[in-house]
Amino acid sequence: MKNLQYNSPDKNGFYGEFGGAFIPEMLYPNIKNLEENYLEIIESDEFREEYLQLLKDYVGRPTPLYFAKRLSEKYKANIYLKREDLCHTGAHKINNTVGQILLAKKLGKKRIIAETGAGQHGVATATVCALMNLDCIIYMGEIDMKRQAPNVARMRMLGAKIKPALSGSKTLKDATNEAIRDWINNPEDTYYLIGSVVGPHPYPDLVAKLQAIISQEVQEQLYEKTQKRNPDYVIACVGGGSNAAGIYYEFLNQPEVKIIAVEAAGKGIDTGQSAATSKLGTLGIIHGSKTLLMQTKDGQITEPYSISAGLDYPGIGPMHAHLLTSKRARFMSVTDDEAMSAGLLLSKTEGIIPAIESAHAFAVLEHLNFKKSDVVVINLSGRGDKDLESYINHFNL
Repeated sequence: MKNLQYNSPDKNGFYGEFGGAFIPEMLYPNIKNLEENYLEIIESDEFREEYLQLLKDYVGRPTPLYFAKRLSEKYKANIYLKREDLCHTGAHKINNTVGQILLAKKLGKKRIIAETGAGQHGVATATVCALMNLDCIIYMGEIDMKRQAPNVARMRMLGAKIKPALSGSKTLKDATNEAIRDWINNPEDTYYLIGSVVGPHPYPDLVAKLQAIISQEVQEQLYEKTQKRNPDYVIACVGGGSNAAGIYYEFLNQPEVKIIAVEAAGKGIDTGQSAATSKLGTLGIIHGSKTLLMQTKDGQITEPYSISAGLDYPGIGPMHAHLLTSKRARFMSVTDDEAMSAGLLLSKTEGIIPAIESAHAFAVLEHLNFKKSDVVVINLSGRGDKDLESYINHFNL
């Protein structure tokens, strides 16, 4: 894997001014061990063979690149959907957990911990722990447990123990705090399987490299369909940002490809109920990484809000912070109402019910002006089964 300008950090784990590893001393040996070994392991022939075989036979890759005919007609462009919703477990998260579980085994770890918001990373982690016969503890905010009950049930069926985060906003940020506390208390036998391109180095790079399979497939599939390897636009939703990192990865150093990152504006940027870090964030440290995050003037983290349980994180991954400040990516934000309407539109025009996270990416189609010849690829990062109750309540279905 080439060391590229935008999609790989420097030797200290920084993307521009963002990244690094700001961690308690007790975690230093764990992080150092991971940092010294992850590249050698994930780039080895043995790892690649096992990883790619599992992606093919277990996850169901490659996922289709689907030409959305009716959506294309509506927005007057050539719109393709990368169907990560068709992955085993229903979202892109499994690409990362398969890779990290193989890495954890190579490092000799017996116990896996993870955090989850929407529950998709939790389900994907519980799935690979069941596959590999490893103990699995998932931390999840109490509020997220209620609004993502189907995923909680799946995790329990898969044998995971779920520990509710009862502090703060009782959502993803708080689940991450609890997972880090666990790791500090159990440093020897425990591997922390982080679900997004966040956290201390080398996690943002590790997760991005494992998710890069998405854009690698897009290049091949697009060439097959259009004789172009690069689209004109790539669009993805961003919370922490793993699905976005995956679909952007191979295009980041192709300046002709326009990168669109879509955040959750919640009830509106200025309402105090939002998760639009690109608009509201300032430089700080969260969960071991220097990045942009929503915080008060004295550095207290502001509680984020989104109707989507996967986008209400108060920061963004350091790669995305660098894409924002370097202007490589255009960051846009859409409200709950816009996202829900886009989800309903996709359902009625293409027969695909998206996760609410993914629906945010589709909502920006209303705000972009395309040429008829433009090729647009949208990452349909997850399916909407887990969100049916939210859709029912929003639309009185």
